[in-house]
Amino acid sequence: MTADGVLVRCPVCRHEQAYAPPAFPCVCGAPVVPPVTHGAAIPLTHRTRADAWVTVRCGACGRAADWPRPELGCACGTVLRVPVAQDGAAPAPRAAFRPLPVRDARDAVTTAALFLRWLGYEDVRDAGPDEERPPSGTRLTALGVVAQVEPTVRHASLRDVECAWLTAMTRSATCVCFALCDFTPLARARADELKVALFRIDLSGTPEPLNAAADELTATGA
Repeated sequence: MTADGVLVRCPVCRHEQAYAPPAFPCVCGAPVVPPVTHGAAIPLTHRTRADAWVTVRCGACGRAADWPRPELGCACGTVLRVPVAQDGAAPAPRAAFRPLPVRDARDAVTTAALFLRWLGYEDVRDAGPDEERPPSGTRLTALGVVAQVEPTVRHASLRDVECAWLTAMTRSATCVCFALCDFTPLARARADELKVALFRIDLSGTPEPLNAAADELTATGA
């Protein structure tokens, strides 16, 4: 949360801007502010009466009431629906990810593992000798997630994304792909179709979300 609210990233053009939700007057007289979070904003294509409102509980009297769901217009023309903490609760604080400088391929894999643990996957490990090996790079696994890491200057390919996704599907797990350099255009397009979270690891050791699935995973965690 910034002094002006939360930072909202548009999944269409990737532009970020600050958003502060409006306050509404509770019947007791206290201001009620929807507890917006850093979750992935959703492009709004149509409105329905059911999803146009969000229930927020007054912090002063405890009364719950429905208020307009927060929305924000992006410069690219997209209208974004800003996520609100469930049940009107204040968003739980989470410590910032602490990056470590990346000097070689092993550091990139270590960064991916640390980031997965930060997301909430505690039992992260390299794929064992009895598990299917990826076509290139390194495979990390944990309960509920399969991660593909390309720790070299090679662009992660369409095949890398699809193989990781297929493995994740057989385990009913979330699929995440990391690349030290980048992903090919075909890999990015396919990842968006399959809702595979893509992250690019910069040399400071910070995984940068590259698509909406990555934005959502970063915000919500495991």
